[in-house]
Amino acid sequence: MPLTDRAAAPDRLDLPELTGVTWRPLERADAPALYTLVAAAEDADAQPFRTSLPELEEAYDAPGQDPATDTIAAVDDDGRIVAYGGVAARPGDESVVRVFLHGGVAPDRRGRGLGRAVVAWMTGRARQVLAASDHDLPGRILTYLEDGGPAAERRLYERAGFATRRYYAMLRRDLAEPIPVVDLPAGLRLQPWTPDLDEAVRLAHNDAFRDHWGSEPQSPEVWAHGRTLFAPQWSSVVVDPAPDPALADGLDAETRAHVEAGGALVAGYQLADRAEQDWAVQGYTSGYTETLGVRRAYRGRHIAPALLAAGMRAFAADGMQYAVLDVDTENPTGAYGLYSSLGYAKTVGSRMLSIEV
Repeated sequence: MPLTDRAAAPDRLDLPELTGVTWRPLERADAPALYTLVAAAEDADAQPFRTSLPELEEAYDAPGQDPATDTIAAVDDDGRIVAYGGVAARPGDESVVRVFLHGGVAPDRRGRGLGRAVVAWMTGRARQVLAASDHDLPGRILTYLEDGGPAAERRLYERAGFATRRYYAMLRRDLAEPIPVVDLPAGLRLQPWTPDLDEAVRLAHNDAFRDHWGSEPQSPEVWAHGRTLFAPQWSSVVVDPAPDPALADGLDAETRAHVEAGGALVAGYQLADRAEQDWAVQGYTSGYTETLGVRRAYRGRHIAPALLAAGMRAFAADGMQYAVLDVDTENPTGAYGLYSSLGYAKTVGSRMLSIEV
């Protein structure tokens, strides 16, 4: 059955009807008010992170989202935003068409049906987005929740048909402990990330995560988005300046064309974020490894530990107390074991919930 039919999308998606609030799409000018709501919710729920205002402003321009049709806000009689929701697809998905949900309710307005209304609207809109896709692929409507978050929020999604599909762990590593020195094989070069290498890093990422559950290739548009917290001074890559010609057959067409045009071949990368807004709630300063990847043809050559060690040294040199990252607990590359061997230990967990279409 085509995704258009499987999506079971509503022909018409009416705004919720609840007394005391007016519903409308979010607008760019709403960012400060939305930040106030999000900050209050994260405080009330004792989330292990905080969302910054620049992140919310950047989210307005998320690829695959039209705020006019893909967002919703509940505004009370005083003009205050008391609930919100949004859906976003990811251009470039090749094996599963995904629609991501994000929303929340002001702590003092919970228990009045706002959360249920937002989840119902987001799910209906996500089904419409799937139905409009021109790909005849499986579909997935998904959201992420912290394990330590409100149980009522998880029950809300479960009652709407969502089920937990994947678990994640946040790990940290004390930078006061000795940082290992990891030697790379001859011919490979570890160097700082630079803008001219970013396209080569994107291509390496798409190859590295091709065998990861739930991961899809990132288009240039998606790859360039979400850089508000990016810390280039903490990020590094491993380049193969003279790749073995035998590797050419194993490279995807896009990478092959890039290299033949004179572009670098990135074998692995570690991209870091500086999330200063998290430090107060964490109780320590940290550098966050947002993405770590190694091309499949280069695995087993100590590239990942070398990149992690380089990241730790960069964090420590900047006065950070811990190195932090998140990992899929069922990562097929054995990443969890690698992190443990380098001294990382779990602090908190999260999960992905989805409706599979």
